[in-house]
Amino acid sequence: MRLRSNVKTSWLLAACVLGLAACAGHPSKIQGLPERVELNGVAGFRTEAYLSGPSALASMLSQQGIVITPGLLDKPLHLPGAEADLERNMQVLAREYGMLVYPLDPKLPALLTQVAAGYPVMVRITEGSSFWSGPRYAVLVGFNQQKGTVLLRSGMNQRLLMGFSAFESAWESAGHWAILVQRPSQLPANVDTQRWQQAASALAQAGQEQAAAQALKVLAAKP
Repeated sequence: MRLRSNVKTSWLLAACVLGLAACAGHPSKIQGLPERVELNGVAGFRTEAYLSGPSALASMLSQQGIVITPGLLDKPLHLPGAEADLERNMQVLAREYGMLVYPLDPKLPALLTQVAAGYPVMVRITEGSSFWSGPRYAVLVGFNQQKGTVLLRSGMNQRLLMGFSAFESAWESAGHWAILVQRPSQLPANVDTQRWQQAASALAQAGQEQAAAQALKVLAAKP
């Protein structure tokens, strides 16, 4: 009788362990976000030149109605030659187009919240993922909570799927860099007042005083 009891207990313990392992294999869902989002209208440009920076920026600018291609961005980004300054120069150039560069919190939910609101997110990912041999810029355009995946436009792959964990690892190894490129009239989801004001100030310093003033006016009118 005791032997049968021990066997039953062992079986229950094993079942519990297997159940926990199965649960651990599925990422927990982020509350308050849709099950699945895909921004189909975000343009993709198939090129890996210059760490895919110009192609990612072209996607962001195109989303704002600017007619552009990656090749047209090479010269104003001082490429080739200024690859080391690519991150800074892309932000400078975005402001020259009258856009606000709005940095995001280093957390996956912060990125997915913007995508759910209809805003693509420009990110940098390094070789922390097996997909890359070095740093790359990409545009986050979707996610699927059920499958635990994000959807990226990057280089030659315009529908790159990565698991949440793989993406977070690759993104973290690049310093959690992620930005929005927004029109002055286009407040991000859950906008941080101070961060938006700083983005408007940087826009004004770039010579876009009227656009910066509009950004502050839109913020002041926020409910």
